[in-house]
Amino acid sequence: MKLRPALLAVAALASSAAVFASPISAKEETKSVFVMSRTWAVTQVSDAPVVYRATRDNNNLNPFGPPPRLRTVQAIAAIQQATGCKPIVASMYQNISGQFFSQVSCN
Repeated sequence: MKLRPALLAVAALASSAAVFASPISAKEETKSVFVMSRTWAVTQVSDAPVVYRATRDNNNLNPFGPPPRLRTVQAIAAIQQATGCKPIVASMYQNISGQFFSQVSCN
């Protein structure tokens, strides 16, 4: 039964890590936009350079949802619609979770 104190220590460490890993609130509010029959959430994540994140709603995995579309084209349109600025396509990238990040140009 020497494992019990070690197990309690690991559980305490995991719970403290969960407290410190809470998400940081966005500087700006998240804007929801509707692009090509899909809902996108666009949030500013950085000030210098100005970077926005676009995340597509998965429609609760509804098999009877709208037909699939190219996500990159949708992300560009969503960022442009939410910000009023043009996304810099060369700076755009997608992470493994399917979120798009891009700098914008407001000329």
